[in-house]
Amino acid sequence: MSLQDPNVLNPQRRKRVAMVIANPAVSTTTGWPVGFWWSELTHPYHAFVEAGYEVAVFSPAGGPCAADDMSDPNDASGYSKTDLISQGFIHTPELKALVDNTQKVADLDVAAFDAIVVAGGQAPMFTFEGATDLHAKFAAFFEAGKVAAALCHGSAILAYAKDSQGHYIAKGRTVTGFANIEEDFADNAVWNYGMLPRDKHVMPWRIEDRLKALGANYVQGGLWRSFAVRDGNLVTGQQNFSGGETARLVIEALGR
Repeated sequence: MSLQDPNVLNPQRRKRVAMVIANPAVSTTTGWPVGFWWSELTHPYHAFVEAGYEVAVFSPAGGPCAADDMSDPNDASGYSKTDLISQGFIHTPELKALVDNTQKVADLDVAAFDAIVVAGGQAPMFTFEGATDLHAKFAAFFEAGKVAAALCHGSAILAYAKDSQGHYIAKGRTVTGFANIEEDFADNAVWNYGMLPRDKHVMPWRIEDRLKALGANYVQGGLWRSFAVRDGNLVTGQQNFSGGETARLVIEALGR
């Protein structure tokens, strides 16, 4: 990603991170196509490579994945136009190929990686319930003492991932994810633009509410503020602006 020397401790055994993005879907609440969020893949990817890590990209079903439109710096909305890291990733053929041909989560060898990082976007809220291979792999990383991380709506994995005793991984742990105040902001935006009637919501359920209900200590850093938290080997990031902070905590836990 750059010409700097990452100065890794052991060049013969670089740390390896499995990044997971969601497969494309159609929202059951809006009818819109949904996918992963570019910056939640690219910003951690950039940080990991800068630290000298090897990174592989997976999805629950494997194959080509598509991002939420507004996360693309080239989208007409201009929402992400200043995201130069994603812009560079998208226009680097060998990196874009990682998204166009993701590996299948079922084929992820937990023993071969030091951490798993699950990115968000809208699609996880509609697809992760049925992603049972991802539930199992995320739990396997966690129980092996490896870093298990999730970001934004990727934290939806915590609504399903359980340990070998059948307990939710997040229960009793301090975690974050897309906040209710951010869901309120998103709902109000689409209502004000007339994109949805006011009795409809963008998301079918809410990360903050679900994590609290299953016994997690949910915390957040404020509306659209970069924020992430580590509780042991569980790392979570709040939303799409938190990719770098999430990666920093993963790197802090793993070392170089």
